[in-house]
Amino acid sequence: MHGRKSFCMVKEGILVNQLNSSMLITGSEVWEENSRFSKGEMLEGSITFSMEGSEEGMLEWRDECECEEGLEDAKGIGVAAYEKATFILSSHDPPVVLAKIDADDEKNKILRNYPTIKILRNGGKNVQAYKGPYEADGIVAYLKKQSRPASTEIKSAAEATAFIGEHKVAIVGVFPKFSGEEFDNFTVLAEKLRDDYDFGHTLSAKHLPTEESSVTGPIVRLFKPFDELSVDFQDFHVEALEKFVEESSSPVVIVFNSDLSNYPFIVKFFSSSDVKVMLFINFTAEGAESFKSKFRELAQQYRQQGLRFLVGHVKSSKGHFQYIGVKEDQVPLIIIQHKDGKKFVKPNLELDHISTWFKAYKDGNIAPYLKSEPIPEANNEPVKVVVGDSLQDIVFNSGKNVLLEFHSPWCGSCIELAPIYEEVAVSYQSDDDVIIAKLDGIANDIPSESFEVKGFPTMYFKSASGKISKYDGNRTKEDIIEFIEKNRDKPAQLQQEQGKGKHDEL
Repeated sequence: MHGRKSFCMVKEGILVNQLNSSMLITGSEVWEENSRFSKGEMLEGSITFSMEGSEEGMLEWRDECECEEGLEDAKGIGVAAYEKATFILSSHDPPVVLAKIDADDEKNKILRNYPTIKILRNGGKNVQAYKGPYEADGIVAYLKKQSRPASTEIKSAAEATAFIGEHKVAIVGVFPKFSGEEFDNFTVLAEKLRDDYDFGHTLSAKHLPTEESSVTGPIVRLFKPFDELSVDFQDFHVEALEKFVEESSSPVVIVFNSDLSNYPFIVKFFSSSDVKVMLFINFTAEGAESFKSKFRELAQQYRQQGLRFLVGHVKSSKGHFQYIGVKEDQVPLIIIQHKDGKKFVKPNLELDHISTWFKAYKDGNIAPYLKSEPIPEANNEPVKVVVGDSLQDIVFNSGKNVLLEFHSPWCGSCIELAPIYEEVAVSYQSDDDVIIAKLDGIANDIPSESFEVKGFPTMYFKSASGKISKYDGNRTKEDIIEFIEKNRDKPAQLQQEQGKGKHDEL
C-alpha cells in the first residue's frame, strides 16, 4: 500500500440480541481511486461489514494507508475507540458486547454497502439505525441508553419537570395501568422513535406541569417549547400516534436563519415529502413582522392539508436561492415546492396579496415556475444551447429530430464527452432535420414528465414525430450517430406518418 493514493472507508454496526445484550459491529474496507479492491487485496486485519445504505462524510484520503493501525474515518472513528468502549461496557448490566462481522466471508456476500450501524432487537425482529456518536464515550453513553426502556416511568411532579425540561420536545403517555392495547402501542412507538424524542409514561396526570389534572388516561400529551406548548391526542393506533408526533413536534412555521437551535426542524422540513411553502424576507426590514404574522395565519389555516411552512431570512438563504434560480432583490418572495420538483414562485410579494395569491395557487390558477438561463442571443455553434425557456421551442415544437444532452459544468464525464459530442454535431451541420443540443441541468429545470435524469451526462433523442428514446450506448461518435440514424424520422417517413394521421382523423 505504500506510495499509493487511497482512501479508507470505515463501517460500523450494532446488533442487540434477544437477551438485550448489545454487540458493536465494526469494520473497514479499503478502496482506491473509486475502484473496489478484489477480495485478495483486502488489508490484513481489516474487517468489512455492511447491512444496507451508505453514509456521506465517511471518507478520508490517505497516503501510505495502513488501515489496520489506528483505523479512523473523517468522524474520528478508530479501533482504539471500540477497544475502550468494549472495556467500559463489559461490566454493564445488561451486558453490552462488542463484536465484528466479516462481510468478506462468502456467507455474508449479500452485505454490500458501507458504512452502516444497525440495532437489532428481539432476535432481529426490530431493526433500527444507529444515530449516536462515534467516539468511545459517546458509543458507551448511546448504548447504555439503548439498553434502557424506550419510555421512562414518571412517578412525581419533580420527575416530570426534570424529564420534560424547557428546551425540548417530550411525549408523555397517561394510563390507568401499564398494560393493555393503548400502553402496548405507545411502547411500540417509543421504541421506534426513541432516537428522535424522549418518551415517558405515568399513572397520574397530576404529575404533569399543566393546569388540567383531572385526566386519568389513556391520553398522550406532547410538550414543546413553542406554539401551544402542549397538545393532547387519544387515537392509540401506532400509525396515528406516529403521525401526531411528527406533525406536532415541529413549529407551525419553521424559522430558517442562523440560529442553530432551528437546525433539526429545518432538516425535518426539507426531508419531508409534504408540499413545502416558503416565505423569504429580510428579517431586519421594516414590515418583516407583519409578513411573518400574515404567513403564520396562512400556515394555521392550511397546515393539516399536507403542507409545511417555513419563513427564511434572505441573508441565510443564498444557497437555496441559487438552487431555485431566484435573486435576493425579489424578496418578499414565496416559493412552493412539490415532491416531484415542480415549483411555484411569487416574487416581490405585497403583504395584502399573500392570501389571494395562495388561494389562486390552491385553485390551480398559478403556472409552475421554470428555472432558466437567459435564451442565448446567438446560437450558431454546431451544438445548440437549450435553456429552460427555449426547451419547448427547440426540442418539442421545432419539428426536428433532436438529440439533447443534459450536463453540468462540474461533471468530469461531461467534460470528456464534450469534444465527441461536438464531432457528432459537426457531422449533422448540413442536415436540416437534425439538431444536436445540450442543456445545463444545474442552471435550468428539467421537465420530469418528459425526461428522467438521475445523473450527468444523460442523453435523450426526440424524433421529429415526437418519440422520445434514452441513449444508453457507448459514448463514441460512431455509436451516437448510429443511435440517431436508427431513431430519426426521415422527411419522407415523417410526411407519410403525418398523412396517415390526417387520414385517421377523416
